[in-house]
Amino acid sequence: MAKLVFGMNVSLDGYVDHMRFQPDPTLFRHFIGEAEAQVGSIYGRKMYEIMRYWDEDHADWEPEGAAFAAAWRKQTKWVVSRTMASVGPNARLVEDDLEGAVRQLKAERDGEIEIAGPNLARSLTDLGLIDEYLIYLHPVVLGHGAPYFAGPRPPLRLLSHQRIGEDVLRLAYVPA
Repeated sequence: MAKLVFGMNVSLDGYVDHMRFQPDPTLFRHFIGEAEAQVGSIYGRKMYEIMRYWDEDHADWEPEGAAFAAAWRKQTKWVVSRTMASVGPNARLVEDDLEGAVRQLKAERDGEIEIAGPNLARSLTDLGLIDEYLIYLHPVVLGHGAPYFAGPRPPLRLLSHQRIGEDVLRLAYVPA
């Protein structure tokens, strides 16, 4: 059975914003390894639109950018949206019955499936489907934006912590 993991970069005040802070090279290499090991990813529409950046090669990429793009492209992606008519390569659209579709994915696969997007994570948290929460805590204060927890914080228990690079702390939590 697959394990659903919601992980994102988070500011000290609890916000996610991919345009305001970027991972350093050490953290980026960590994310490459995560992407290579994952069975796939489930995206909300907004996060999927951001991540589509990796579908096309860019001349200014460092080798790490190309490595992440290769891992991301290889993954199966499921995109939860009621408004999108189609999705890109190696992606499937989930339009109806979110709970049934995700329960089926968990039952049919082994390994880790990433959950990407706070609003999607809230829906899956409310359904009791997320197995682990990863907070990549950065020493940045944003003051506003999309919160990591789009709804009430579920009861959690700290599983582990790990320093990545100079400034990031990875906190792993499981439902309590």
